[in-house]
Amino acid sequence: MASTAGKVIKCRAAVAWEAGKPLVVQEVEVAPPQAMEVRLKILYTSLCHTDVYFWEAKGQTPVFPRILGHEAAGIVESVGEGVTELAPGDHVLPVFTGECKECAHCKSEESNMCELLRINPDRKVMIGDGQARFSVNGQPIYHFLGTSTFSEYTVVHSGCVAKINPEAPLDKVCVLSCGFCTGFGATVNVAKPKKGSTVAIFGLGAVGLAAAEGARVAGASRIIGVDLNSNRFETAKKFGCTEFVNPLEHTKPVQEVLAEMTNGGVDRAVECTGNINAMIQALESVHDGWGVAVLVGVPHKDAEFKTHPIHFLNEKTLKGTFYGHYKPRTDLPVVVEQYLKGELELEKFITHSVRFSEINKAFELMLAGQGLRCIIHMDG
Repeated sequence: MASTAGKVIKCRAAVAWEAGKPLVVQEVEVAPPQAMEVRLKILYTSLCHTDVYFWEAKGQTPVFPRILGHEAAGIVESVGEGVTELAPGDHVLPVFTGECKECAHCKSEESNMCELLRINPDRKVMIGDGQARFSVNGQPIYHFLGTSTFSEYTVVHSGCVAKINPEAPLDKVCVLSCGFCTGFGATVNVAKPKKGSTVAIFGLGAVGLAAAEGARVAGASRIIGVDLNSNRFETAKKFGCTEFVNPLEHTKPVQEVLAEMTNGGVDRAVECTGNINAMIQALESVHDGWGVAVLVGVPHKDAEFKTHPIHFLNEKTLKGTFYGHYKPRTDLPVVVEQYLKGELELEKFITHSVRFSEINKAFELMLAGQGLRCIIHMDG
């Protein structure tokens, strides 16, 4: 790759020119990495609900033209000035949040919310110089979550890149850079259910199923899936769910249903929907004295959490989590090793695959509610 270092690379990217319109796979120019940046050759990327949310642009300020994508795996093509921990040829996972290793958050064992590199959906350029690294005929094409992986080459801040074992299959571990770790980590790192405990999972999409997988790995004896779509229940069994509740099939509030099923409440609840009502239900469904509810989903910006303070006085605990409490550069290589040892099952999250030229098919599948993760092969 030395022949391309320091030069502009022309390659294919899937550009979102307008909200809700099919992405256009076309040639773009990708500038060389600047100080503390790396340029990556993306080999596999996958589609996440967050990509669709910002593509539809219904709940935020539209930013177009833009290259979406943030769940991916690839190889370092070149590095910018000051980058010492990465080198061309390294196998890596780009991540939508970062770890500078210098700020108070990065130095704290209790936080993974880097001051410099934490997620910023509104940022559309590189933080170093405020410029985009993508262009088409001189027109800047904006970045997304600092990753923009729907491009054969992308430029990312080095603090948002995790170097991993080159033995790991990139078409599998790419799902670790967002959805899997968000759900799995919410359970094992934050909820921390004890062996034999009862766990409720609110929302059985990809993140919720990863949370259920975390409960299974932790040794929970009962994992109760809660979802408005009963069609999801059969799939959820593969991820450890032992029982299911569809709130629409009950006249009582779901927290009362769960309390009756579990002699007073579940030991842990993990909420993966972003629906404010589900968040409140999750807290109110845990057992007094020791119950812990963990919020994972992102609510509407105007949503308000309203519950009676007696829940807290009765020693229920409410927590929130970001990216499963994983520090990207420190922890992701360890998670990859867990997968290589057979401790994690990533294959069952991957239900479809398409060629890069067919990327819009991945959007169609997700909009139709089909499958969990669709892997996009960049060489196709």
